Formats: sequence, C-alpha cells, structure tokens
Amino acid sequence: MSQWACVSAANLSCQASIINTQKLRNTPRCDAFSFKGSEFMAQSCRFLSPQAIHGRPRNGACPLKVVCVDYPRPDLDNTANFLEAAYFSSTFRASPRPAKPLKVVIAGAGLAGLATAKYLADAGHKPILLEARDVLGGKVAAWKDKDGDWYETGLHIFFGAYPNIQNLFGELGIDDRLQWKEHSMIFAMPNKPGEFSRFDFPEVLPAPLNGIWAILKNNEMLTWPEKIKFAIGLLPAILGGQAYVEAQDGLSVKDWMRKQGIPDRVTTEVFIAMSKALNFINPDELSMQCILIALNRFLQEKHGSKMAFLDGSPPERLCAPIVDHIQSLGGEVRINSRIQKIELNNDGTVKSFVLNNGSMIEADAYVFATPVDILKLLLPDNWKEIPYFKKLKKLVGVPVINVHIWFDRKLKNTYDHLLFSRSPLLSVYADMSVTCKEYYNPNQSMLELVFAPAEEWISCSDSEIIDATLKELAKLFPDEIAADQSKAKILKYHVVKTPRSVYKTVPDCEPCRPLQRSPLEGFYLAGDYTKQKYLASMEGAVLSGKLCAQAIVQDYELLVARGQTRLAEASVR
Repeated sequence: MSQWACVSAANLSCQASIINTQKLRNTPRCDAFSFKGSEFMAQSCRFLSPQAIHGRPRNGACPLKVVCVDYPRPDLDNTANFLEAAYFSSTFRASPRPAKPLKVVIAGAGLAGLATAKYLADAGHKPILLEARDVLGGKVAAWKDKDGDWYETGLHIFFGAYPNIQNLFGELGIDDRLQWKEHSMIFAMPNKPGEFSRFDFPEVLPAPLNGIWAILKNNEMLTWPEKIKFAIGLLPAILGGQAYVEAQDGLSVKDWMRKQGIPDRVTTEVFIAMSKALNFINPDELSMQCILIALNRFLQEKHGSKMAFLDGSPPERLCAPIVDHIQSLGGEVRINSRIQKIELNNDGTVKSFVLNNGSMIEADAYVFATPVDILKLLLPDNWKEIPYFKKLKKLVGVPVINVHIWFDRKLKNTYDHLLFSRSPLLSVYADMSVTCKEYYNPNQSMLELVFAPAEEWISCSDSEIIDATLKELAKLFPDEIAADQSKAKILKYHVVKTPRSVYKTVPDCEPCRPLQRSPLEGFYLAGDYTKQKYLASMEGAVLSGKLCAQAIVQDYELLVARGQTRLAEASVR
C-alpha cells in the first residue's frame, strides 16, 4: 500500500479534552494523523545526521539575533477592503446582547471554524468548537519534532490583499507577529540555473501603476510584444469588473489565454508558477476566474501583493490567540473530539453530533467547518439528494505535499522572501531559517518547499519525494546542492502529505459552492469552499467563518423558537 495508508494506521484514540493553549504551546510532538483512515493528512520524518543536529545551538539556548530585515507594516487600514472588513467585524461586537445566548457546536478548528467561533463569541453566543485531532489550524496545522523544530502543513503567506485576515490580527492585538517583506515577486530562471528575475513594486506609485511598472521593468521573463499582447488580453477583465471575472469560471487559464490571443510563452513563463502557487495545479486545469481574482486584488490595491510571513508556527502564533479570545468570552475549544455521525430528527434537521467516544452534543445550531471532503463522508444518506448538498460532488480537495529539509550549512543563493521555483515539480519555497524569527538559524538553512502538482506523487515514499526534490534544488542551487549530496548534506527532513487540501478550482466549480446557510434549519457550513469572494485561501476561510457567524446571528429568533418547540415536544413525550 502507499505510504499514506501506512501513516493513517497511526491514528491516536480520541478522548475529548478541553484545550489548554499554554500546554499546547510547550508540548513537542512528532506524530502522524489522518481523518478517519482517509484523506486529511499524513506526516513523516527522517533524521539523517543525529550528531550534527544535536551539536547545533537550540532555540532558547542563546538570545535570538535575527539578521534579516523586515519591512514596516504597510498602510492597509485606510483601504476600502480593509474598512469594509473592519465594519463587518464590528457588527458582531455591536449586535444586541442575546437574552438567551445560542449554543453553537462547530466541527473543525481550522481557520474557518476558529473564525466562526470567534465572531459568534463576539456577538454574545456560546460556541463549542470541536477538533478531531490534538492540533489546531486544519490546513495551517504544524508540529514539533523531537528536536523542537517545527514543520508545517504548508508554506503560508499573508498578503496585504487579505483584509479579513489583517483585521483578525489587529482584533487579537498580534499585528507584530507578521514579518513583512519587500514588495517584490521573485522567480527562479530555469534557463539560467541559480539566477532569479524580480518584479519590484515601487513604493512611490499608487495601484495599479506600481504593478504595471513592476511588469514593464522586468525584461527577463517576457518580451515587449508579449507584454503588450498580455495587456490587451487583460483589458476585458479590467473594464468588465467582477461580472466579467465570474463569467470566466468556465475556462481554464490556458484556454482563456489562447482565446485572448496571448502567447503560450506568457502562460509558461508566469502563469504555471502562479497557478501552482494559488491552487497547486497547472494552468491547463485551473479556472481562469481564480487568476483574475488574484490579479484584480494585486493590481487594484497598492499593497495587495505585498507578503508577510508569520513569525513562528501557526498553531502557537495565530490559532492559540484566537482560542484564548473565544474562551475569554465563555466559548469552548475541545481537541480530540472527532465527529462520527450527524444524528437527525424525524424532520431531517440535526438532532446532535455523535462523537467517536459515543457521547452526543446537542445545540441550538450546528456548523460543519471541515474540508469539503470530510463533510461529504459524513453526510446523512437522506441529505445526499438535496440539491444544496448534491452539488458538492464536484468540489474535491487537491493533493499537495509540503517538504522541509534541514541542511548542514547556510545556503547563499536565496532571499529573505517567498520564491517561485518555476520547477515542474515544485511550486514556491523559502529558506525559513531567514524568513521566520522562530526558525532563524545563522549557520544552517531549512528550506520549506511546496511540492505540486502532487497527484502522481502523493503515494510515493518519502525518500522518493526527497530524491526528486533534491534534483530540482540542484538547479536552483547549482553551486551548493547536488542530487547525490556531494555538496550540502541533509541533516533531516519532514514530508507532510495532504491528499485532500483546498478544493480544486477547476472550471465550472463556482455554481457548486454552497452558501453558509443550508436549507436545513439550524445547520450551517464554513470553509474556503463555501461561497465567498476569496476562493481557496486563508482569507477565504476566515471570511467564510464571518459569513457563517453572520447567518447564525441573523437567524437568532428562528433558532430560539426552534429550540423552544423542541423542548415543548420533549416535555409532551
């Protein structure tokens, strides 16, 4: 069987526990998990040179000295999208305090579930957030190995064009945990191994002039005739606005480019890398709507494409503060609480969530904030033909692999930034020993790389994946890395496989994305696959949670009346 099948067998028994974020912060771990023997995630690790690993200074052994330079937080607070998101957040805090707070059970403590619980708590309600595993974050989860080094589900970038994420950081008082980088996009040059091409966005120009300038100044990737044809091809999207963008959902990136008369080399040079970064698939599969939404955000907002790294692991530096906030307002977050079944009433509405340990949780409202593939596994049979749920069949998570490699030396051919590899096997990568304060190491590099598209590799062994990765790295670091390790040596590595990650944004998916309020009274959905304008992203997950919380708050009177009816029926029996 595949490596994934082997790792799945390592699931732990699930005993529910109330989360203690301080304990979670201090507990090292290197375990393997999956969703009920199926498709959520697998991690594995290999330690190759124990002496070298234990011989280097550990975090905390000496004061942290970060030599990389972070940039000031950009001026986001006065942009229209930021203000819109800020107002949305304020509506929860300003809503009338409920006479009877709703008890809302939420399955899944990824960003969508955490956001749903956070904003419901802000509105005065009592969320109970259930997480199947013993780690928070869902698709931004991370783990510590036996040496205290973190390894993550993915390489997560926080853009200036993420207004709900940026507001969330501000509401939690953790803006300083984002490490902003220079406003550039940096691409490797496959035809010139070891060299890079940059798109630098000048600070002095407003949007979209800063983006246009960045494109015009780069003469290494596109010729002037190609730039002109690309600009002409984009005119309908610029003039047609959101309506035009949504109408392109039926075309792949490759098909749209050809339809607009844009040379194939533009797709090869720029949009293979962009497609893989956005959705882990190639432009012959990705819906053009996804690209146009990203371009719109990046070109219409001055700091839209400016990137930041989190200064440490997402569970500690982002998820834990959200949990603290929820608990401070009377909500609960429970780990090791896996949903086994959705129990129904006679009318088809939800009666309770049944957990793996046999316990049942009843509530005034129920939310599923898991990935869409997990929801489909647990859908009750008599829901499957309801059009709202039937359309979910087309939404399928895309496989992705995240690779972490610790080397015995400091690599020189890199930047304090996200890098687009333009490799056929790799998407983006970063030297996390430079870009992230908690992972900083002045003597040794740790490369974190997204291996995508991963469909043909997800069942391969870790050693096969590492061997393939090294061959690609030899092209990116020709003077420092060799496939046979005759140059830089690997000290250890971790491979994190996610066979079902964000939903695969292929053409004609948009009509299948559900609204957060289901047709079944008292049942709601949250997740980046649900209907919201940021598609499959961290921003989309957080926005979906806010929309879900909004729907529940709006339904307050209905949900209270429903609860009273159920109570009356129970007393008659």
